[in-house]
Amino acid sequence: MAQPCGVLLITPESLEAFLCGKGSSVASVFAHTAFFVVDELHAFIGSERGKQLQSLLHRIERILDRTVPRIGLSATLGDMRLAAEFLRPGHAEQVAMVESRSSGDELLLQLRGYEEPLVVKAGAQDDEDENEDNEEASEPVCPAQVAAHLFKVLRGSNNLVFPNSRREVERYTHLLNQLCESIKVPGEFWPHHGNLSRELRHDTEAALKQKERPASAICTSTLELGIDIGAVKCVAQVGPPPSVASLRQRLGRSGRRKPEAAILRAYCIENALSDNASLATRLRLGTVQTTAMILLLLETWFEPPRVQGMHLSTLIQQLLSAIAQHNGATAQHLYRLLCSPKTPFAGISTAEFASLLDHLGHKELLIQDSSGALLHGPVGEKIVNHHTFYAAFMADEEFQIVAGAKTLGSLPVMLMLTVGQRIVFAGKTWQVERVDERKKIIEVTQASGGVPPLFASSGARTHTRVRQRMRELLQSQEVPAFLDETAKRFLAEARDGYRHMNLSRQIFLDQGTEMMLLTWLGDSANQAVACLLIERGFTAAPSGPGVEVRMGKRTTQEVLAALAGAAQREAPSLDLLLQNVQNLRREKWDWALPDALLRKAYASQHLDLDQALEWIRTAVR
Repeated sequence: MAQPCGVLLITPESLEAFLCGKGSSVASVFAHTAFFVVDELHAFIGSERGKQLQSLLHRIERILDRTVPRIGLSATLGDMRLAAEFLRPGHAEQVAMVESRSSGDELLLQLRGYEEPLVVKAGAQDDEDENEDNEEASEPVCPAQVAAHLFKVLRGSNNLVFPNSRREVERYTHLLNQLCESIKVPGEFWPHHGNLSRELRHDTEAALKQKERPASAICTSTLELGIDIGAVKCVAQVGPPPSVASLRQRLGRSGRRKPEAAILRAYCIENALSDNASLATRLRLGTVQTTAMILLLLETWFEPPRVQGMHLSTLIQQLLSAIAQHNGATAQHLYRLLCSPKTPFAGISTAEFASLLDHLGHKELLIQDSSGALLHGPVGEKIVNHHTFYAAFMADEEFQIVAGAKTLGSLPVMLMLTVGQRIVFAGKTWQVERVDERKKIIEVTQASGGVPPLFASSGARTHTRVRQRMRELLQSQEVPAFLDETAKRFLAEARDGYRHMNLSRQIFLDQGTEMMLLTWLGDSANQAVACLLIERGFTAAPSGPGVEVRMGKRTTQEVLAALAGAAQREAPSLDLLLQNVQNLRREKWDWALPDALLRKAYASQHLDLDQALEWIRTAVR
């Protein structure tokens, strides 16, 4: 085209491929670019893909030798100033912010509670069996009840249903289509998640867009934003959503046809109370968290953007990409391009950068020619010439859970792991004995005694404000009008349990062989508290609203003394803090980072040491 004009719709991955393959054409192709518009800005902030996008836009501007105005669009930014810093690193003060003052459209919502009956397996004779089995049913009944209600209220219209895992997507899709078969009508419930092939996902999207027959998608966050599926009547959320911002984004799919109201149907399943009930059951944490998140949504609070993540995995990708673009580059050029002040990876010192390049050389990702230019090494060349290179992220990898010679199954593990930590899998409690990060294997033995931990394996990370709102809800008399009768009972039982355990004043909760340190902090701060205890010789792990500590022969006073010690000194180095923590590799090229930079990258995204130390100093005062 002699005079290119119009709007180019493009993904970061396609832009990456263009820079790698046609680097010499970038200046002419983008010469007349007037704006870069980033839709759904919040979805990029705090992710590898977002860091990649920052780098790509910066690299294009460097080639053009001019600043191209950037426009970010989003409905769920919790802190506009942080979003401005992401959009234009180092120049947030120059970003103009336009905020809608609209009061919003009508919203209809309900949270329904379902109670899983207590089932004790036949033959359970000792305390160990009772502790493990009292709260499990071999075949849960509540999912079928939830599916029956979904079938009743959704059938005949287009809707989105969000369970909290791919396995649950498959479960509810199967249950709902079984109900269609039972009354001999065509199936209208379609699965959509990242493990499905592109063709199967496309079939679901096509079913939602066509108007001849109703269709509802049972999905993960893959249908949360971005994909055009038309308007839907209702959004259903099964279990607590990943975040308040995510819930708002999902809800935005409903009520697009005026004057229809947006509809949110939330479902929470709680285990029946028993003498050996876990803390999660006694405090009805699923219901309380979902209620707190809905209340925060109604208060128009959303999680602030996570702009502090270094995403050094993506730096490796961008180094390889820039070398491909320029057919080789010097270390000095690459550092100035990517890591100097006000660039996407500012904060990496020249010494750290040199250490990274040296490590990439040992991994055969890079080589240096006689002129000093860096080129792709044998491994680097294979990676860059493969189509998977252009994506900065990878699908969540699952760890195999192995007990002795028996493989129990697999699950994605997004929280840090330590030897001695307890996890729940297949309805039983297991102790971690070894973690093989290269082979993605967690070796476990069955744990005896104690109550099930609140270990969470999903990628969702709960913010401190959500946990604080949960505690406020437990301490108040507020009964939100959107709760059904069962959910209201759950909330009343949670408040009774909170009062009975004296949790308004108590931060140490004795659970026998374990102690729960109740912080009511978010996951990043709880992980930091756990790391501080691990550094002092304890086995500790973030667990729901606090940190679980394996006591053994330790006493509460020893835990208190360890916390006091942490409060009285400067924060330890990351090498010391994370020396006994495993499973730090979370992003695509983390395997190629030297250990010191891997710890720095992990801490920047997953630890809030300042908040942890602030809480500790208050707790031991």
